[in-house]
Amino acid sequence: MKKLKIETELDVFESVSDLSEDIQNLMNKAHEARKMAYAPYSHFQVGAALLLASGDIVLGNNQENAAFPSGLCAERVAAFHAGATFPNVKFEAMAITAGSLKQETTVPIPPCGACRQSLAEYEVKQSVPIPIYFMGATGKVVRSRSVKDLLPLIFDHSYL
Repeated sequence: MKKLKIETELDVFESVSDLSEDIQNLMNKAHEARKMAYAPYSHFQVGAALLLASGDIVLGNNQENAAFPSGLCAERVAAFHAGATFPNVKFEAMAITAGSLKQETTVPIPPCGACRQSLAEYEVKQSVPIPIYFMGATGKVVRSRSVKDLLPLIFDHSYL
């Protein structure tokens, strides 16, 4: 039997102020998007801001629905909107912030598995890594330099 060792290296910033100015702006947009999330059931709001190579920023927030699981996560709202509106424009970076309305959320919260898989599709399609910055409502920010760092054994078109 052989073992496969998978290692991921993530960068941790103490606060948003430690990020470059353009990524600070992107994270601020994600915070604005989070405040507009529709989360009446979980009371857990997520905002995403996606920077495109064109300079456009596409926002997304989670949209819940009483008929679970009909809602959609913030990251996929932003990615699918960008894919539909700007179909051939590369994703440069994504900023994500998540917070509970019931308690303070200070730990970095990464995208869920479904969002990782969806983002991996775009990363493979564009053949360029997509840095993902994520945080709680406040506190430290984690940067993944590629979706592959968050989902190292991705399923993509090469298996089909």
